[in-house]
Amino acid sequence: MRISLVPILVFLMPLAEIAGFVIVGKMVGVWATLGLVILSALLGAALLRIQGIGILQRISAESRNGGDPGREMVHGAMIVVAAFLLMLPGFISDIIGLLLFIPAIRELAWKVLRKRIVVLGSSRAFRRGAGQGPNSGPGPQTRPRGPGNVVDLDETDFHREPNRNSPWSDKKRLEE
Repeated sequence: MRISLVPILVFLMPLAEIAGFVIVGKMVGVWATLGLVILSALLGAALLRIQGIGILQRISAESRNGGDPGREMVHGAMIVVAAFLLMLPGFISDIIGLLLFIPAIRELAWKVLRKRIVVLGSSRAFRRGAGQGPNSGPGPQTRPRGPGNVVDLDETDFHREPNRNSPWSDKKRLEE
């Protein structure tokens, strides 16, 4: 039986944050501690705004060039989590949030998560890849890019007539 650490962390994190408040409050005082909490929340909001716009531009550029925007999307998600952690009151969450704003830490997390994340897209930018010529057109992809059984059907490829005898049909059965 595998034990998940998430419930344990959810339970222990507030206790650790309270201990952090007590330790910092004893060192610098109550007003300085409150000032640090407010300053970290403002810093998180500002960093989210500054870093978030840059991440959105990099995702857009990567998609436009026909590349895989998965890396940039994960970096963007980590920046949102980092800003959220900075906005939460507490010093431990602030330290974790500040670490996630460091590009080297995000890159390390991307290397760990890369094999578990799949980015699927339906825009033309995703279909332009190496091996497809300029005359391939905007139609559906002819070769699968990865493992799996994916069947992409248009409305013209699959059509089903409604069954009037079905109990889920909108038409009432008049036979009875």
